[in-house]
Amino acid sequence: MNLDLRLMLPALAVWLTAGVLIAVPAGAGMVAVTLWLVAGACTALLVVRRMPRRRQWPTAPPAARWQKLGGSIVLCCAGAALAATAVGVWAPVRLPPEVRTAAAAHATVTATVTVWSVPVAAKAFIGSGTSGRVRYRATLTEIDSCGETTRVSSPIVVFAEAAGDGTEPEIGTTLAVRGTLRMTEPGDATVALLFATGPAPNTEANSVTPPPWWLHWANDLRARFTTAATNLSGDGGDLLPGLAIGDTSSVSPTLDSAMKTSSLSHLTAVSGANCAIVIASIMLLGGYLRLRRSWRIGLSLLTLLGFTVLVTPEPSVLRSAVMATVTLLSIGAGRPGRGVPTLLAVVIGLLVTDPWLARNYGFALSVLATAGLLVLAGPLARVLAQWMPTALAAIIAIPLAAQLACQPVLILLNPSLPLYGVPANILAGPAAPIATVVGLVACLTLPVLPGVAVALLGLAWLPSAWIAAVAQGVSLLPGTRLPWPGGAPGVLLLALVTLLTLVVVLRGPTARPARWPAAVLAVLLVGLGGYAGSLIGAGIGRVASFPPDWQIAACDIGQGDAVVVRDGDQYALVDVGPDPQLLTVCLATLGISRINLLVLTHYDLDHIGGVDAVLGKVDTALVGVPENAQDERLHERLAAGGATVHQGARGDSGTLGGLRWNILWPIRGATTMQVGNPGSITIMFDGRGIRSIYLGDLGEDSQNALLRASPPGRVDVVKVAHHGSADQSPKLYAQLQARIGLISVGAANSYGHPTDALLNTLAAVGTLPMRTDREGLAVVAPGANGTLVLWTEKVGDRGPPATSTPTQTVAPDAAGPVGAAG
Repeated sequence: MNLDLRLMLPALAVWLTAGVLIAVPAGAGMVAVTLWLVAGACTALLVVRRMPRRRQWPTAPPAARWQKLGGSIVLCCAGAALAATAVGVWAPVRLPPEVRTAAAAHATVTATVTVWSVPVAAKAFIGSGTSGRVRYRATLTEIDSCGETTRVSSPIVVFAEAAGDGTEPEIGTTLAVRGTLRMTEPGDATVALLFATGPAPNTEANSVTPPPWWLHWANDLRARFTTAATNLSGDGGDLLPGLAIGDTSSVSPTLDSAMKTSSLSHLTAVSGANCAIVIASIMLLGGYLRLRRSWRIGLSLLTLLGFTVLVTPEPSVLRSAVMATVTLLSIGAGRPGRGVPTLLAVVIGLLVTDPWLARNYGFALSVLATAGLLVLAGPLARVLAQWMPTALAAIIAIPLAAQLACQPVLILLNPSLPLYGVPANILAGPAAPIATVVGLVACLTLPVLPGVAVALLGLAWLPSAWIAAVAQGVSLLPGTRLPWPGGAPGVLLLALVTLLTLVVVLRGPTARPARWPAAVLAVLLVGLGGYAGSLIGAGIGRVASFPPDWQIAACDIGQGDAVVVRDGDQYALVDVGPDPQLLTVCLATLGISRINLLVLTHYDLDHIGGVDAVLGKVDTALVGVPENAQDERLHERLAAGGATVHQGARGDSGTLGGLRWNILWPIRGATTMQVGNPGSITIMFDGRGIRSIYLGDLGEDSQNALLRASPPGRVDVVKVAHHGSADQSPKLYAQLQARIGLISVGAANSYGHPTDALLNTLAAVGTLPMRTDREGLAVVAPGANGTLVLWTEKVGDRGPPATSTPTQTVAPDAAGPVGAAG
């Protein structure tokens, strides 16, 4: 296989330079100057060496070798310098001082924004449903803070209240929004998040400028097609807009999860396959009509432009459209380009134009999938054709090549390997082009020939429903994903295994045996077999050591709270964390299908964001004082699911099986400390050998007020307030004298939780800290003679990893472990 890889090193240089500098844009100018100087010096050396000489030194290396090396260095430095220059120029434009200052002050601003994506439900904002929150990408064009108006051009994400009638701002709409700005991480594609506090964007309180005609046409066509498709029955109708035009707003969370589990979600992401289908259709139609090649190319380019506007120019769409344009122009010039050089040239061009694509997963996956198809699909098909028909070999080789190329990056998103990804794509892949072509034709004919469009929609529904059925069926199979090490080590290990496997498998019949790659691969496979065995052993150890009579379980749900209290088959859940999926996993692990008592301490997103996981499964809900209409809608959603909703305050009490619970805070009718963190419901459970208290996000002042109003006395377990922030009362923890302190906290969170101050406070009173970021799921059970049995999912920083899950016994009067089992 003869591949032209001359642009590979320059493309990697541009990608790496852009990926590093967008996180530290302050140094981009110096890096750019240095790279330009190096590129200029190398160019000068090449020019000097090409000048005629009077005498040729016999020891001089061949000129061709020097020219090739020098040319490669010049291209790498010039490309990297262009990327660095672009970062240095655009970084101050994207994030001007006015935006940074407003975000740092958390001040309420009036912002003028232009919408650039379809608004979708913001699931982190509850209660949602039809009148919750939506999010959309936008460009901040004007900011008014403290009476000063400044024109800017900053990419942001807006979180806004959804329109009550279901109509949201269209792409291209310019509107005014009041809200607060929050900075994103350096290197993010957007510089800030805007949390709107005013009315819904389509109300008269907002000044609205409609989109230009060419965007209005696309918006109207997209909306009409999505409405018509979703009127069809089942998942097929909901999935069809995603297959045809990349609009996944109608895909249900269940179907979305099934598509991801079965590795079919790429079918709803418009990319090269969709662009190729559109262009091929136009070229074939033009050939049938006997149009000249120039007319066919021009018509294809015009159709491609309209298609890009219709599906919105996401990074994967941009890559595909630009590559298709370059290919069409080269065909028109009579010099058809080759796939790999064209792909690398497009990558360089796009990264130089927008360096922030360097950290975009969609862009990276699009590039890798295309590279896999160009480089690996053919050789894999030839190898597979030795054991099966050629057509079947090609059908298997295409998804396999894309999966092999993309999987190292996918490990960063989900550290596991899909076991049924390739078979699922073999089953569903052939249906995707039919759904795309027929669905797109139906979309285009809907305004002019609605009767024909309806018939086409029915025809496109069949392959769409088939793909949805494959996704749902595969997602229900056992062991859909194999755990794999995450982060950079997992990526490097998988890339090495993939590379060695390809070297061994794809060698031609006349090639010499790949002895050392085969040997290294064998060693890695043996190691991976041991890793798989350790996973099985860990699972067996987990089942064997998990305390069956557990009473408290702190779920590992990231930066948020979700703690289960249990007695027999009665369950209470204190807060629901930020993400329904994470909470669903935890409840399934604990075998919980019904919540007898739900306590929502307050209305921060990290405490109520996962409520969708328990809607319809709650008997009684204790909630705090609602702060706004959104909180009241949350109460209505709980009640609609069959829960009895009660506003909790000091003095409320009840039972959970054999446990007694009572609320210590807040004080009903008080004029202060009623809402937000200071108003967090503080509840205590007592019985079956364990006394526990759950402090929500109380700060030091409210903790001291709790001490004065309702002294809790000594407890065995405390759910530490506010994820271990520094805003704590040492007096409260000194009175509690808890043996175990549960800290529900996210790994590598940007808040520095838990703080050293809190950990020192716990150490001073002998409380053993249990952190979900290091320990994972933590479970407490009553032990013999007044002891506590503590089971944790991971060892964390208390010692080297073990193949079985650790269980500790905590003495009645000391927090330290006095024995270990399991």
